[in-house]
Amino acid sequence: MARKIVLTSGKGGVGKTTICANLGATLASKGLRVALLDIDIGLNNLDVVMGVENKVVYDIVDVISGKCRAKQALIQDYKYPSLYVMPSAHTYLKESITGEHIKIVVDNLAETFDYVLIDCPAGIDLGFHRAVSAASEAIVVTTPHISAIRDADKVFTILRSYNLISTSLVINRVRGDLILEKEMLSVDDISKLLKEKLVGTIPEDDEISTMILEGGTISRISECRMAFDMLANNIHFGTDLIYDCTHKYKGIMGGLRRTLKRKI
Repeated sequence: MARKIVLTSGKGGVGKTTICANLGATLASKGLRVALLDIDIGLNNLDVVMGVENKVVYDIVDVISGKCRAKQALIQDYKYPSLYVMPSAHTYLKESITGEHIKIVVDNLAETFDYVLIDCPAGIDLGFHRAVSAASEAIVVTTPHISAIRDADKVFTILRSYNLISTSLVINRVRGDLILEKEMLSVDDISKLLKEKLVGTIPEDDEISTMILEGGTISRISECRMAFDMLANNIHFGTDLIYDCTHKYKGIMGGLRRTLKRKI
């Protein structure tokens, strides 16, 4: 039976869908069977981030309405044979989809996969509750910005009302140079503020922007790739290694990198 993990955030634009896509790809690269499920109905982007939007025939609403079976709506990833995406619908009557509908789809997928990662809509409205009610674990994604941290705190408060096995935190778009210059909250500061288990930090990386433009997940060896590998290991193996986004900005060469970064 799969682990059913919802990836959520209080604030939009923190990179939740990107985290979902690359975490799924990293788990699949370890030989695990992973299904990515887009619950952001109406504003769906997971198929675009994964680069499979041109392969969409059926979506989750088609599965719920009985138009097709769940496996017919799954799209196999180009790079990883054990990674699949179930896209969401662009338009529909929102009130027609309930949390129970989503739970039935997720439980169906859980019989075949090792992981079902649920890409949840940002915010705490109906879409959020539909997604969380179908999961057994939750990962909240935030950035080191005060507004995103405050919204993440609200999400954690709401998650406590659900009977989840675990809740954890991922901090995205971390600028190690700004942390050392005391211009950005450190990872430790954010973790202490939210009082939640930190399972990963993802650095600000130009490859992410390129990935979003081209579609598909990160591939080359980069600090971002290493950060996702640590995140996947922490989730799957229970390790507690957190990527240090400041390491390359320390020392003499690091100081030079910080100076150049500020001038770019």
